[in-house]
Amino acid sequence: MPERLLSQAEMIDILSDVQIIEADINYQKTKEREAEEAPKDYKGLTQSYYDQLFEHYGITDSIYSQNIRYYTERPDQLEVIMDSVMQRFVRLQSGMKNEGGE
Repeated sequence: MPERLLSQAEMIDILSDVQIIEADINYQKTKEREAEEAPKDYKGLTQSYYDQLFEHYGITDSIYSQNIRYYTERPDQLEVIMDSVMQRFVRLQSGMKNEGGE
């Protein structure tokens, strides 16, 4: 049991932000390769993003890791969380298309 169990709703918010962080880092790496620029310190950038994430949610990397492990050991609950994360992005994408006139 984690020292602080995060609710499914909290995990949905956190994992949604994790997806955004990872997408941004991958986007930056792709742009860097396309521009043939010198590699950035992605380890430092990633750590900075996650530090901000943990501060925002008032958790530590340890609490995050413990909760990932907790929910991984409960696949039915993790599936609900991950489905909700995906649904959130589908809604966001749909809203963006509607705003863009598509």
